[in-house]
Amino acid sequence: MGLGYATLMYDPDEIVSEGLGDIAACRYDGVEIGFPKVNAIGIDTLEDRLEEYDLELYCVMAGWLNDEEDVEEAIEGTETAAALGAEFLGILPPPRGVVDDETFGRWIDEIGAAADDAGVVPVLHHHAGAHVEQPEEIRRWLDDGPDNLELVFDTAHYYAYGDVAEGIERFADAIAYVHLKDIDPPSDFDSHVANLSAGKVDYDSIVTYFGSFIDLGDGVLDFSAVDQALDRIDYDGHQTVEIENQRSLPLVHAKRNITHLRKATDR
Repeated sequence: MGLGYATLMYDPDEIVSEGLGDIAACRYDGVEIGFPKVNAIGIDTLEDRLEEYDLELYCVMAGWLNDEEDVEEAIEGTETAAALGAEFLGILPPPRGVVDDETFGRWIDEIGAAADDAGVVPVLHHHAGAHVEQPEEIRRWLDDGPDNLELVFDTAHYYAYGDVAEGIERFADAIAYVHLKDIDPPSDFDSHVANLSAGKVDYDSIVTYFGSFIDLGDGVLDFSAVDQALDRIDYDGHQTVEIENQRSLPLVHAKRNITHLRKATDR
């Protein structure tokens, strides 16, 4: 099992010039990088930098599936992920209301088939305001999707719909990868969740929800309890800290998050 860090706070040039160095300096084991940034960096350059910093690429995260072009890019991403030695290709479902179930089902079947051919594991990212967000939807698509489809369990995105530790146990059979993220919900959080779940294009709710994601230890989630729940299901896969809205001083945030996690989990 390794502990990784997502590169969301760095643009492609910054990932190469400082991001991977920051992550390695904080003693993370690996990284997750979005497919567009991988393309911008280039496979050869990224391979060289990962080797230089002794970092493993855990997951290439495909972009949002809004249309057929996005699906083709995700399919292309399976080969890219395989070429870089990544174990996972992350699938972000379309925002709620963009496509019907039949179309989404066809899309994930096509991505799943391409992932199988490439030798990578497609992992479904349940996400607020998306086609797959609530526990019942997660279960439905894991059951109805391709046989090789597994789950990336995101602590902060699950929080809105249930107890996180219970969610880990509920999906013990499907969790292949974990995103660790904290959340500091405002007093009217439930109303914003309801708007997103209803498919309303409500920018106030979008900004409020995603703005509530925060460094580990600064929100409401107990990462000691998360760690214990993962132990109870005998989870021994990779975990990646995903901080996405703290663009200033990224090295400080990378260090702060691994320090909190080590204290919370006795690592």
